Amino acid sequence: MELLEILGFIGALFIGLVLGLIGGGGSILTVPILVYALTLNPVIATAYSLFVVGTTSLVGAIKNITKGMVDFKTALIFAIPAFIAVYITRAFLIPAIPDELFQIGNIMVTKNLAIMLFFAFIMLLASVSMIRNKRKETDEEAEITYNYPLIIAEGIIVGAITGIVGAGGGFLIIPALVLLAKLPMKKAVATSLFIIAIKSLIGFLGDVQNLDIDWPFLLIFTGLSIIGIFIGIWLNKFIDGKKLKKAFGWFVLIMGIYIIYKELTA
Repeated sequence: MELLEILGFIGALFIGLVLGLIGGGGSILTVPILVYALTLNPVIATAYSLFVVGTTSLVGAIKNITKGMVDFKTALIFAIPAFIAVYITRAFLIPAIPDELFQIGNIMVTKNLAIMLFFAFIMLLASVSMIRNKRKETDEEAEITYNYPLIIAEGIIVGAITGIVGAGGGFLIIPALVLLAKLPMKKAVATSLFIIAIKSLIGFLGDVQNLDIDWPFLLIFTGLSIIGIFIGIWLNKFIDGKKLKKAFGWFVLIMGIYIIYKELTA
């Protein structure tokens, strides 16, 4: 096994570790690790990422369900349009995109290049969200209200983005649940994890019919990520995840800029 492959599998552990420590963000690293360390095609990488993100998030979601932290009504209102959007994106939109899109000067913009550049843009948005981290707490006793049209619209947008880049989109879902459904922050985080888990796994089903899945590799990678989550949850007793979040945001920002540079200079 080459050094990059070893680093890739260590990266799987790191993905779970970050999820366990700060409650999100780790999934944004899955595609770069699969593409640059394990040299997978971006389309395959985004598909595998959906499975990894979905399975690891499900572990956290089950824990939250047992604590009564998941608001199932809000999850369904948000998730149903998101489920439909992510499935359609993976099953029909991604396969329909031609391998070569257009040319700018000497640069041929291919499907793979477009996916990685869009992914880098989402990383930049996620990093700004983590660095600023200015979410307002909602009163735990406040009545939950629903802005149905906006929740449905946001669900469709997040589902489509998840389908394209293979990341959970928690940095988009959590503010939506807080602002549009008036959920308290802790419930928003727990409900977001549940939505991410189901949405990602449904998106992956759209890939099963189009791609040959290397199940042994995928299950090993996912297993390492799940181990990382449990280590992160244990470390969370000794380390303040909120303080780590801003530092991780800067790391994601640098990674996003690096991906843009690497893809445009390749």
